Amino acid sequence: MTKDELRKKLRAARRDTVTALPDSMRGLVFHRPPAPLLDFVPEGAIIGLYRANPFEAPAASYAKFFLDRGHEIALPRFAGKTAPMEFARHSEPFEEEDLEVGPFGLLQPYADAPVLDPDVLFVPLVGFTANGGRLGQGGGHYDRWLADHPSALPIGLAWDCQLAGELPTEDHDRPLQAVVTPTRLYGPFS
Repeated sequence: MTKDELRKKLRAARRDTVTALPDSMRGLVFHRPPAPLLDFVPEGAIIGLYRANPFEAPAASYAKFFLDRGHEIALPRFAGKTAPMEFARHSEPFEEEDLEVGPFGLLQPYADAPVLDPDVLFVPLVGFTANGGRLGQGGGHYDRWLADHPSALPIGLAWDCQLAGELPTEDHDRPLQAVVTPTRLYGPFS
C-alpha cells in the first residue's frame, strides 16, 4: 500500500474513532502526559506542540500541563506556504490571544513572537508503528525540522486506531522516540 493509500485509510479510522467518542470523553483523553513520559522531559525543556485539527490527537491540555510546570511552550509557525516550519513562543495556552491564522489556515504564533527550538517535540501523525515509525500529513515539515534539530526528542500523539503493522519509509523520514495513545505509551525507542 502506498503512503497516500495508507493516509486515506488511517484518516478514515481516526475520524470514525473521534466521531464515536462522547463529548465528555474527548475532554478527558490526552488530559495530561502519562507519568513514565515525564522521565523523558528534562527540567526547563522547551516543549513543542501543535494545534490539532478536529480529528488529530489533541495537544492543548499538554500545553497547559507543561506551562504549569514551568516550561516554555512553542507552536509551529510558517511565514508562507513555501517557507520552512519554525517554532515560536506560545505564551497563552489557556487562550488564543497570542495566535493568528497562518498560511495553512491553522492558528500559529504572531510573526513577532520569539523563535524557540523545542527540546521535546510532540508531533501530530496520521499513522505510527510500534517501533517508532511515523506517517505524517505528507508535507515533510516535521521531518525537515527534525533533520535540522537532531537533539530534539520527537514524541507522537495518536489514537490507538492509528497503529499500523508497518509503514513504507524513505530516507528523509524521521522516527519517533515514543508514541502516546489513550491506552498506551510506546517506547522509548533507540
